Amino acid sequence: MFTSSEKPIGYAYDPTFRKWYVIELPCIWTSSCFISSSCGLFCFMDSSRTDQLYVCNPITKCCKNLEEPQGFNFSDYDALAMVVNRKTRCYSVTIVKSKHIPESFFQCDVSIHIYDSGTTTWMTCLTDVLTGWRGGDESVICDGVLYIMIYSTGIGGSENHHGLITYNLSSRSCTMLMRNFIPAPCCLTCGRLMNLNEKLVMVGGIGKRDCPDIIKGIGIWTLNGMEWQQIARMPHKYFHGFGEFDDVFASSGTDDFIYIQSYGAPALLVFDVEQKMWKWCRKCPVRKRLPLQLFTGFCLEPRLEMDP
Repeated sequence: MFTSSEKPIGYAYDPTFRKWYVIELPCIWTSSCFISSSCGLFCFMDSSRTDQLYVCNPITKCCKNLEEPQGFNFSDYDALAMVVNRKTRCYSVTIVKSKHIPESFFQCDVSIHIYDSGTTTWMTCLTDVLTGWRGGDESVICDGVLYIMIYSTGIGGSENHHGLITYNLSSRSCTMLMRNFIPAPCCLTCGRLMNLNEKLVMVGGIGKRDCPDIIKGIGIWTLNGMEWQQIARMPHKYFHGFGEFDDVFASSGTDDFIYIQSYGAPALLVFDVEQKMWKWCRKCPVRKRLPLQLFTGFCLEPRLEMDP
């Protein structure tokens, strides 16, 4: 967990011993960024400068800048995801770029770009147009499939404000993204996607039907085929334990643990998927230096042998 500061310092939480450790975060200098991690590596991209793209191992302090190829166009939204092949130790980074079509607010150009560390090359593998939906900043790779969260632009009468589209990274055979549309399980807000042991899991706020931006609870779902199955809902005593949620929160996960946090405070709640148990983490020692600073974080499996 970290907040924006002059020094790239954060705090790492060990769930086994329930202890926090100071850790350097190479290349991270702002809390306004996109981060994806896999098998000991994390990929970082500044939300305002997509040319600042790095893959790092914070344990060994190794860091590599991935230069974007010529032809990358400006976009309104970018979604970042990465996956590491444990056998070959090669990794793939995907960037999903979305841009509103000037002539139509209800249409959005979407393109998928993949970096392969084995060949050190980028490839644009798909471009498509979404109607009634736009892309965003949330995507994840799970079992060879790229899942992209999309958001309604208010046309078509859909009750869901969120949905997923998928792209098979192995076959790369999909030409129409909306063929593989998966609606959200409810009126959702703050939806986050995560890969837990090669199962797709989504955490999100359950919005009120008459006012979807106000959340009445937080749910956790797993995707079975094309259907969502709710595996947990945050008990009220924890939901109100954050204080003022402001209807905005973050979540991330790895292995069997899901971490949920408010952007405005270092409180961190953990859900054990295997044991179906909720508990507070020991309070993070990170501190605000400015009133409007935001807390953020990501999950990482520490490994020494992985190099970017």
